[in-house]
Amino acid sequence: MLPVIRLATYNLRFDSRPDNKSVQQSIAELPHPLQEPLYHAQSGEQPWSIRRLRIAQQILNYDIHIIGLQEALTRQVLDIAELLGSDWAWIGVGRKDGKTSGEFNPVFYKTSELELIHHDSFWLSETPFEPSKYPGAGHERVCTMGHFSLKSLHGASNFTLLNTHLDHRSDAQRRFSASLLLARAKYEAHTTGGAVFIVGDFNSPSTGRDSGAYRTVVGELAPMQVSSQLTAKYAVPDDVYADFVMRDVREATPQERISGNFATFTGFKKPGNTAGYARIDFVFGGSNGGWNAISYDAPSVLSDDGILASDHRPVIVQLSLI
Repeated sequence: MLPVIRLATYNLRFDSRPDNKSVQQSIAELPHPLQEPLYHAQSGEQPWSIRRLRIAQQILNYDIHIIGLQEALTRQVLDIAELLGSDWAWIGVGRKDGKTSGEFNPVFYKTSELELIHHDSFWLSETPFEPSKYPGAGHERVCTMGHFSLKSLHGASNFTLLNTHLDHRSDAQRRFSASLLLARAKYEAHTTGGAVFIVGDFNSPSTGRDSGAYRTVVGELAPMQVSSQLTAKYAVPDDVYADFVMRDVREATPQERISGNFATFTGFKKPGNTAGYARIDFVFGGSNGGWNAISYDAPSVLSDDGILASDHRPVIVQLSLI
């Protein structure tokens, strides 16, 4: 029987409304489990101290093995680590200084299922090995890379995960980033022989205006020339994986196993207001293979009380590793 992993990506929305409550305070304030809520009594963005519980519940209740998060400030990373418990570990750095400053793109993984072989972080810029920003981009953008093996198979099956968040302002940065990600993914496929996945918030859709990043990673557009520093460090012979691209896991999943929700960005809006809905969060798998898609889900983040866990839905996929 082939090993199965549940992989996800989730933009948490950064903590824009801090209230300094501890995780234990938030848990203590939860209503009695049999208390009926006032339906849709809340609206708009709620404090992180409320939202974090809903996010951790989804990660745990879906029995996810590994997840890439975006927009997580240091305190949010630590809160999620506390809520997930001792069976989980994480990797990643703050995008501003390579340490703790700015948003993280952390990768959380279940240590009872996965073993971390090695990891690193690089920036989506012309100087990828130091905290830096692409010209014209709104922020520094970083990618967290982890190479993992499945403990149940004693290292017989391995895969690489690249987790990132592309720029909200610059389509040029997004296309450059996609080209850089594709080059790094190709190197990982070549050197590890395992499956490769890219996950994250691309800040742009798969079609129409500003879809250049998506079209680049899936091979519809030729990649841009990227940093010579990166191509020198992660060089691949010209005849190896010459046609390597990434595949959209939603498209690769049997249609009957794709959930009804399409949009991954929904905003903190009242139910029924779908203006601005878009699919901008993706899970991609490398064309070198090593994986099959079993299911794809973008579950709701809206609870009966009207609270939205985030302005994004998570994308949760089930994959078999070949």
